Amino acid sequence: MKKMKIGIVGCGNISSIYLKNLQRFENLEVVACADLIVDRATAKAHEFKVPKACAVRELMKDPAIELVVNLTIPKAHAEVALAALKAGKHVYGEKPLGINIPEGRKIIAAARKAKRRVGSAPDTFLGGAFQTVRGMIDAGVIGEPVAATAFMMCRGHERWHPDPDFYYKIGGGPMMDMGPYYLTALVSLLGSIKRVSGSTRITFPTRKITSQPKFGTMIKVDTPTHLAGTVDFAGGAIGTLIMSFDTWCANLPRIEIHGTAASLSIPDPNGFGGEVKMFTPAKGEWQDVPLTHGYTDNWRGLGVADMAAAIRGKRTHRANGDMAAHVLEVMQSFEASSDAGKHIKIKSACERPAAMPAGLKEGTIDL
Repeated sequence: MKKMKIGIVGCGNISSIYLKNLQRFENLEVVACADLIVDRATAKAHEFKVPKACAVRELMKDPAIELVVNLTIPKAHAEVALAALKAGKHVYGEKPLGINIPEGRKIIAAARKAKRRVGSAPDTFLGGAFQTVRGMIDAGVIGEPVAATAFMMCRGHERWHPDPDFYYKIGGGPMMDMGPYYLTALVSLLGSIKRVSGSTRITFPTRKITSQPKFGTMIKVDTPTHLAGTVDFAGGAIGTLIMSFDTWCANLPRIEIHGTAASLSIPDPNGFGGEVKMFTPAKGEWQDVPLTHGYTDNWRGLGVADMAAAIRGKRTHRANGDMAAHVLEVMQSFEASSDAGKHIKIKSACERPAAMPAGLKEGTIDL
């Protein structure tokens, strides 16, 4: 398979794991990285032996680059994605796809017009734990899915992130930051969501950074930091979610899926692996489920490799723009529901992505 040449835009905190992993896939070649602060791009290029560091505009003009990986902060996702598409390149971005529904729709429309592809993190649902669960659900092991729960409850990112301000601006918050992992996992397993209801609040109007190098800086909070609600899946299951930056600790499970025949306990969707457990009435207790698929370590960038292979093989890539746009609409609808005091009907829908084949050697992907 001819390698696809990749350009990275955004050399912040998340870029290191991408730069490490993308160079481990046999179908990818990282040829350039760019950042608004060129010195930061230069440092990353030196650290990961990338041939070129440059300004964003220069990277977009490079005819050798076929696919741009957009690792900028959320408010810049749409701007960079649209610039890449205008330059005739495919684009894969960090989550969320955009900071609001119109941005997401604009990106999808621009891609269709340019006849280029859009991909989006998270790609953790392609990992071994979630693909094991996908196989069980598809095989009918749990019967008809009835309910799902998803809980992400913590105290916020100002305690550890070196530059956490954007997590509390429009486009941030626990739903837009962590919700993509949970909702993408659920949509990949159970299908599209047709209706949302939610309640939201801002508990602390300001927050103090306690990480370095901005220790002591105060952040003004502009987006909800505690969200709770329900989602109705088109297939009939009902999901319950809580996403919070306002809690000290919780013992709630990350994700559970309950069917008419069995219940599943699923690990944190911010990772690729972890323990999968199943409860059946015959056993009467939770049992460990052996994982059937690989890619269980931190393989961020797996979605990029899959997208490149899909472009070459002329198939639909799994972490695709239609699913990301659907998840974005769902996430935005929690706050809209809370503000309006009513259910919000979801206008978009997406196909469940194809299941991953078992037995893939790490660093490879199916055509």
